[in-house]
Amino acid sequence: MKNRRVVLASRPAGWVSEANFRIEEAPVPAPADGQVLVKNLWLSLDPYMRGRMNEGRSYAAKQELGEVMIGGTVGEVVESKHPKFAKGDQVLGMLGWQQYGLSDGKGLNKVDASRVPPSAYLGVLGMPGVTAWVGLLDICQPKPGETVVVSAASGAVGSVVGQIAKIKGCRAVGIAGGRQKCDYVVKELGFDACVDYKAGMLNDDLKVAVPDGIDCYFENVGGEILDAALRRMNAFSRIAVCGLISQYNATEPYGVKTVQSILTNRIKVQGFIVSDRMELWPKALADLAGWVAAGRIKYRETVTEGLETAPRAFIGLLKGENFGKQLVRLG
Repeated sequence: MKNRRVVLASRPAGWVSEANFRIEEAPVPAPADGQVLVKNLWLSLDPYMRGRMNEGRSYAAKQELGEVMIGGTVGEVVESKHPKFAKGDQVLGMLGWQQYGLSDGKGLNKVDASRVPPSAYLGVLGMPGVTAWVGLLDICQPKPGETVVVSAASGAVGSVVGQIAKIKGCRAVGIAGGRQKCDYVVKELGFDACVDYKAGMLNDDLKVAVPDGIDCYFENVGGEILDAALRRMNAFSRIAVCGLISQYNATEPYGVKTVQSILTNRIKVQGFIVSDRMELWPKALADLAGWVAAGRIKYRETVTEGLETAPRAFIGLLKGENFGKQLVRLG
């Protein structure tokens, strides 16, 4: 048996290309005592992976050249020499862009695929969903009646942010690229409004969408969208900085022009990495599971088939081509 895997072949300069990846075959590893062998069924693609492809310092260890690309997975235990896992268990882990992975059990968690599809544990009931919960409820702390704005509103994180805002009694406004995405955010997810930044009227359209200003802004994009939001922030508003995807491939980063708003409006701005707040995950996951089961949070997935599609799908994710959570079906 062979294990197909995708490794980082070279570091991108600017935009990622498929040439930065290499597909290899290696023998399927055999588990030693205390290990399990997992056949990966689903692979999660996420924006944070782009930062790890760089040589420079980031909040997490860089992706090493020649090593399997990092990534969240859901799979099935096919062989176990670990007392806590049995053959047939469905598990969530970080086994990367490959068909089979070995684990010593650390960071590997069983999932109940009888309640929701296993892929949901990589999206709304996984890291993206918890990211939305932590950034909005722990950092922004919105109050009923306030206006919450989120960029990349149709994505895996942004779509959940807006829906939680509605659950908490807020006005939810999204920013997304294209009329189709904005229609989805408003008509299917229940946002109050959505601004299409590709329409060329970002500042004017956002002004119309938030007549009472912005109390909480959940930032996924950066660049000119951050500038537009800063122009509309209210006094003592809050910004949770989750991502800056518009800048990840930029060779000349955008210079934010309205920084003065932070001082003038006494805005609280906090960047965050969801893995820093592991103590909040149980509460977040319990809330999210309840809301999904009750139909109060809806989600959407963009799925490509086969490991070989992962590099192209990842580049598409960085360009905003995905709808909701970007996944690769491996099994």
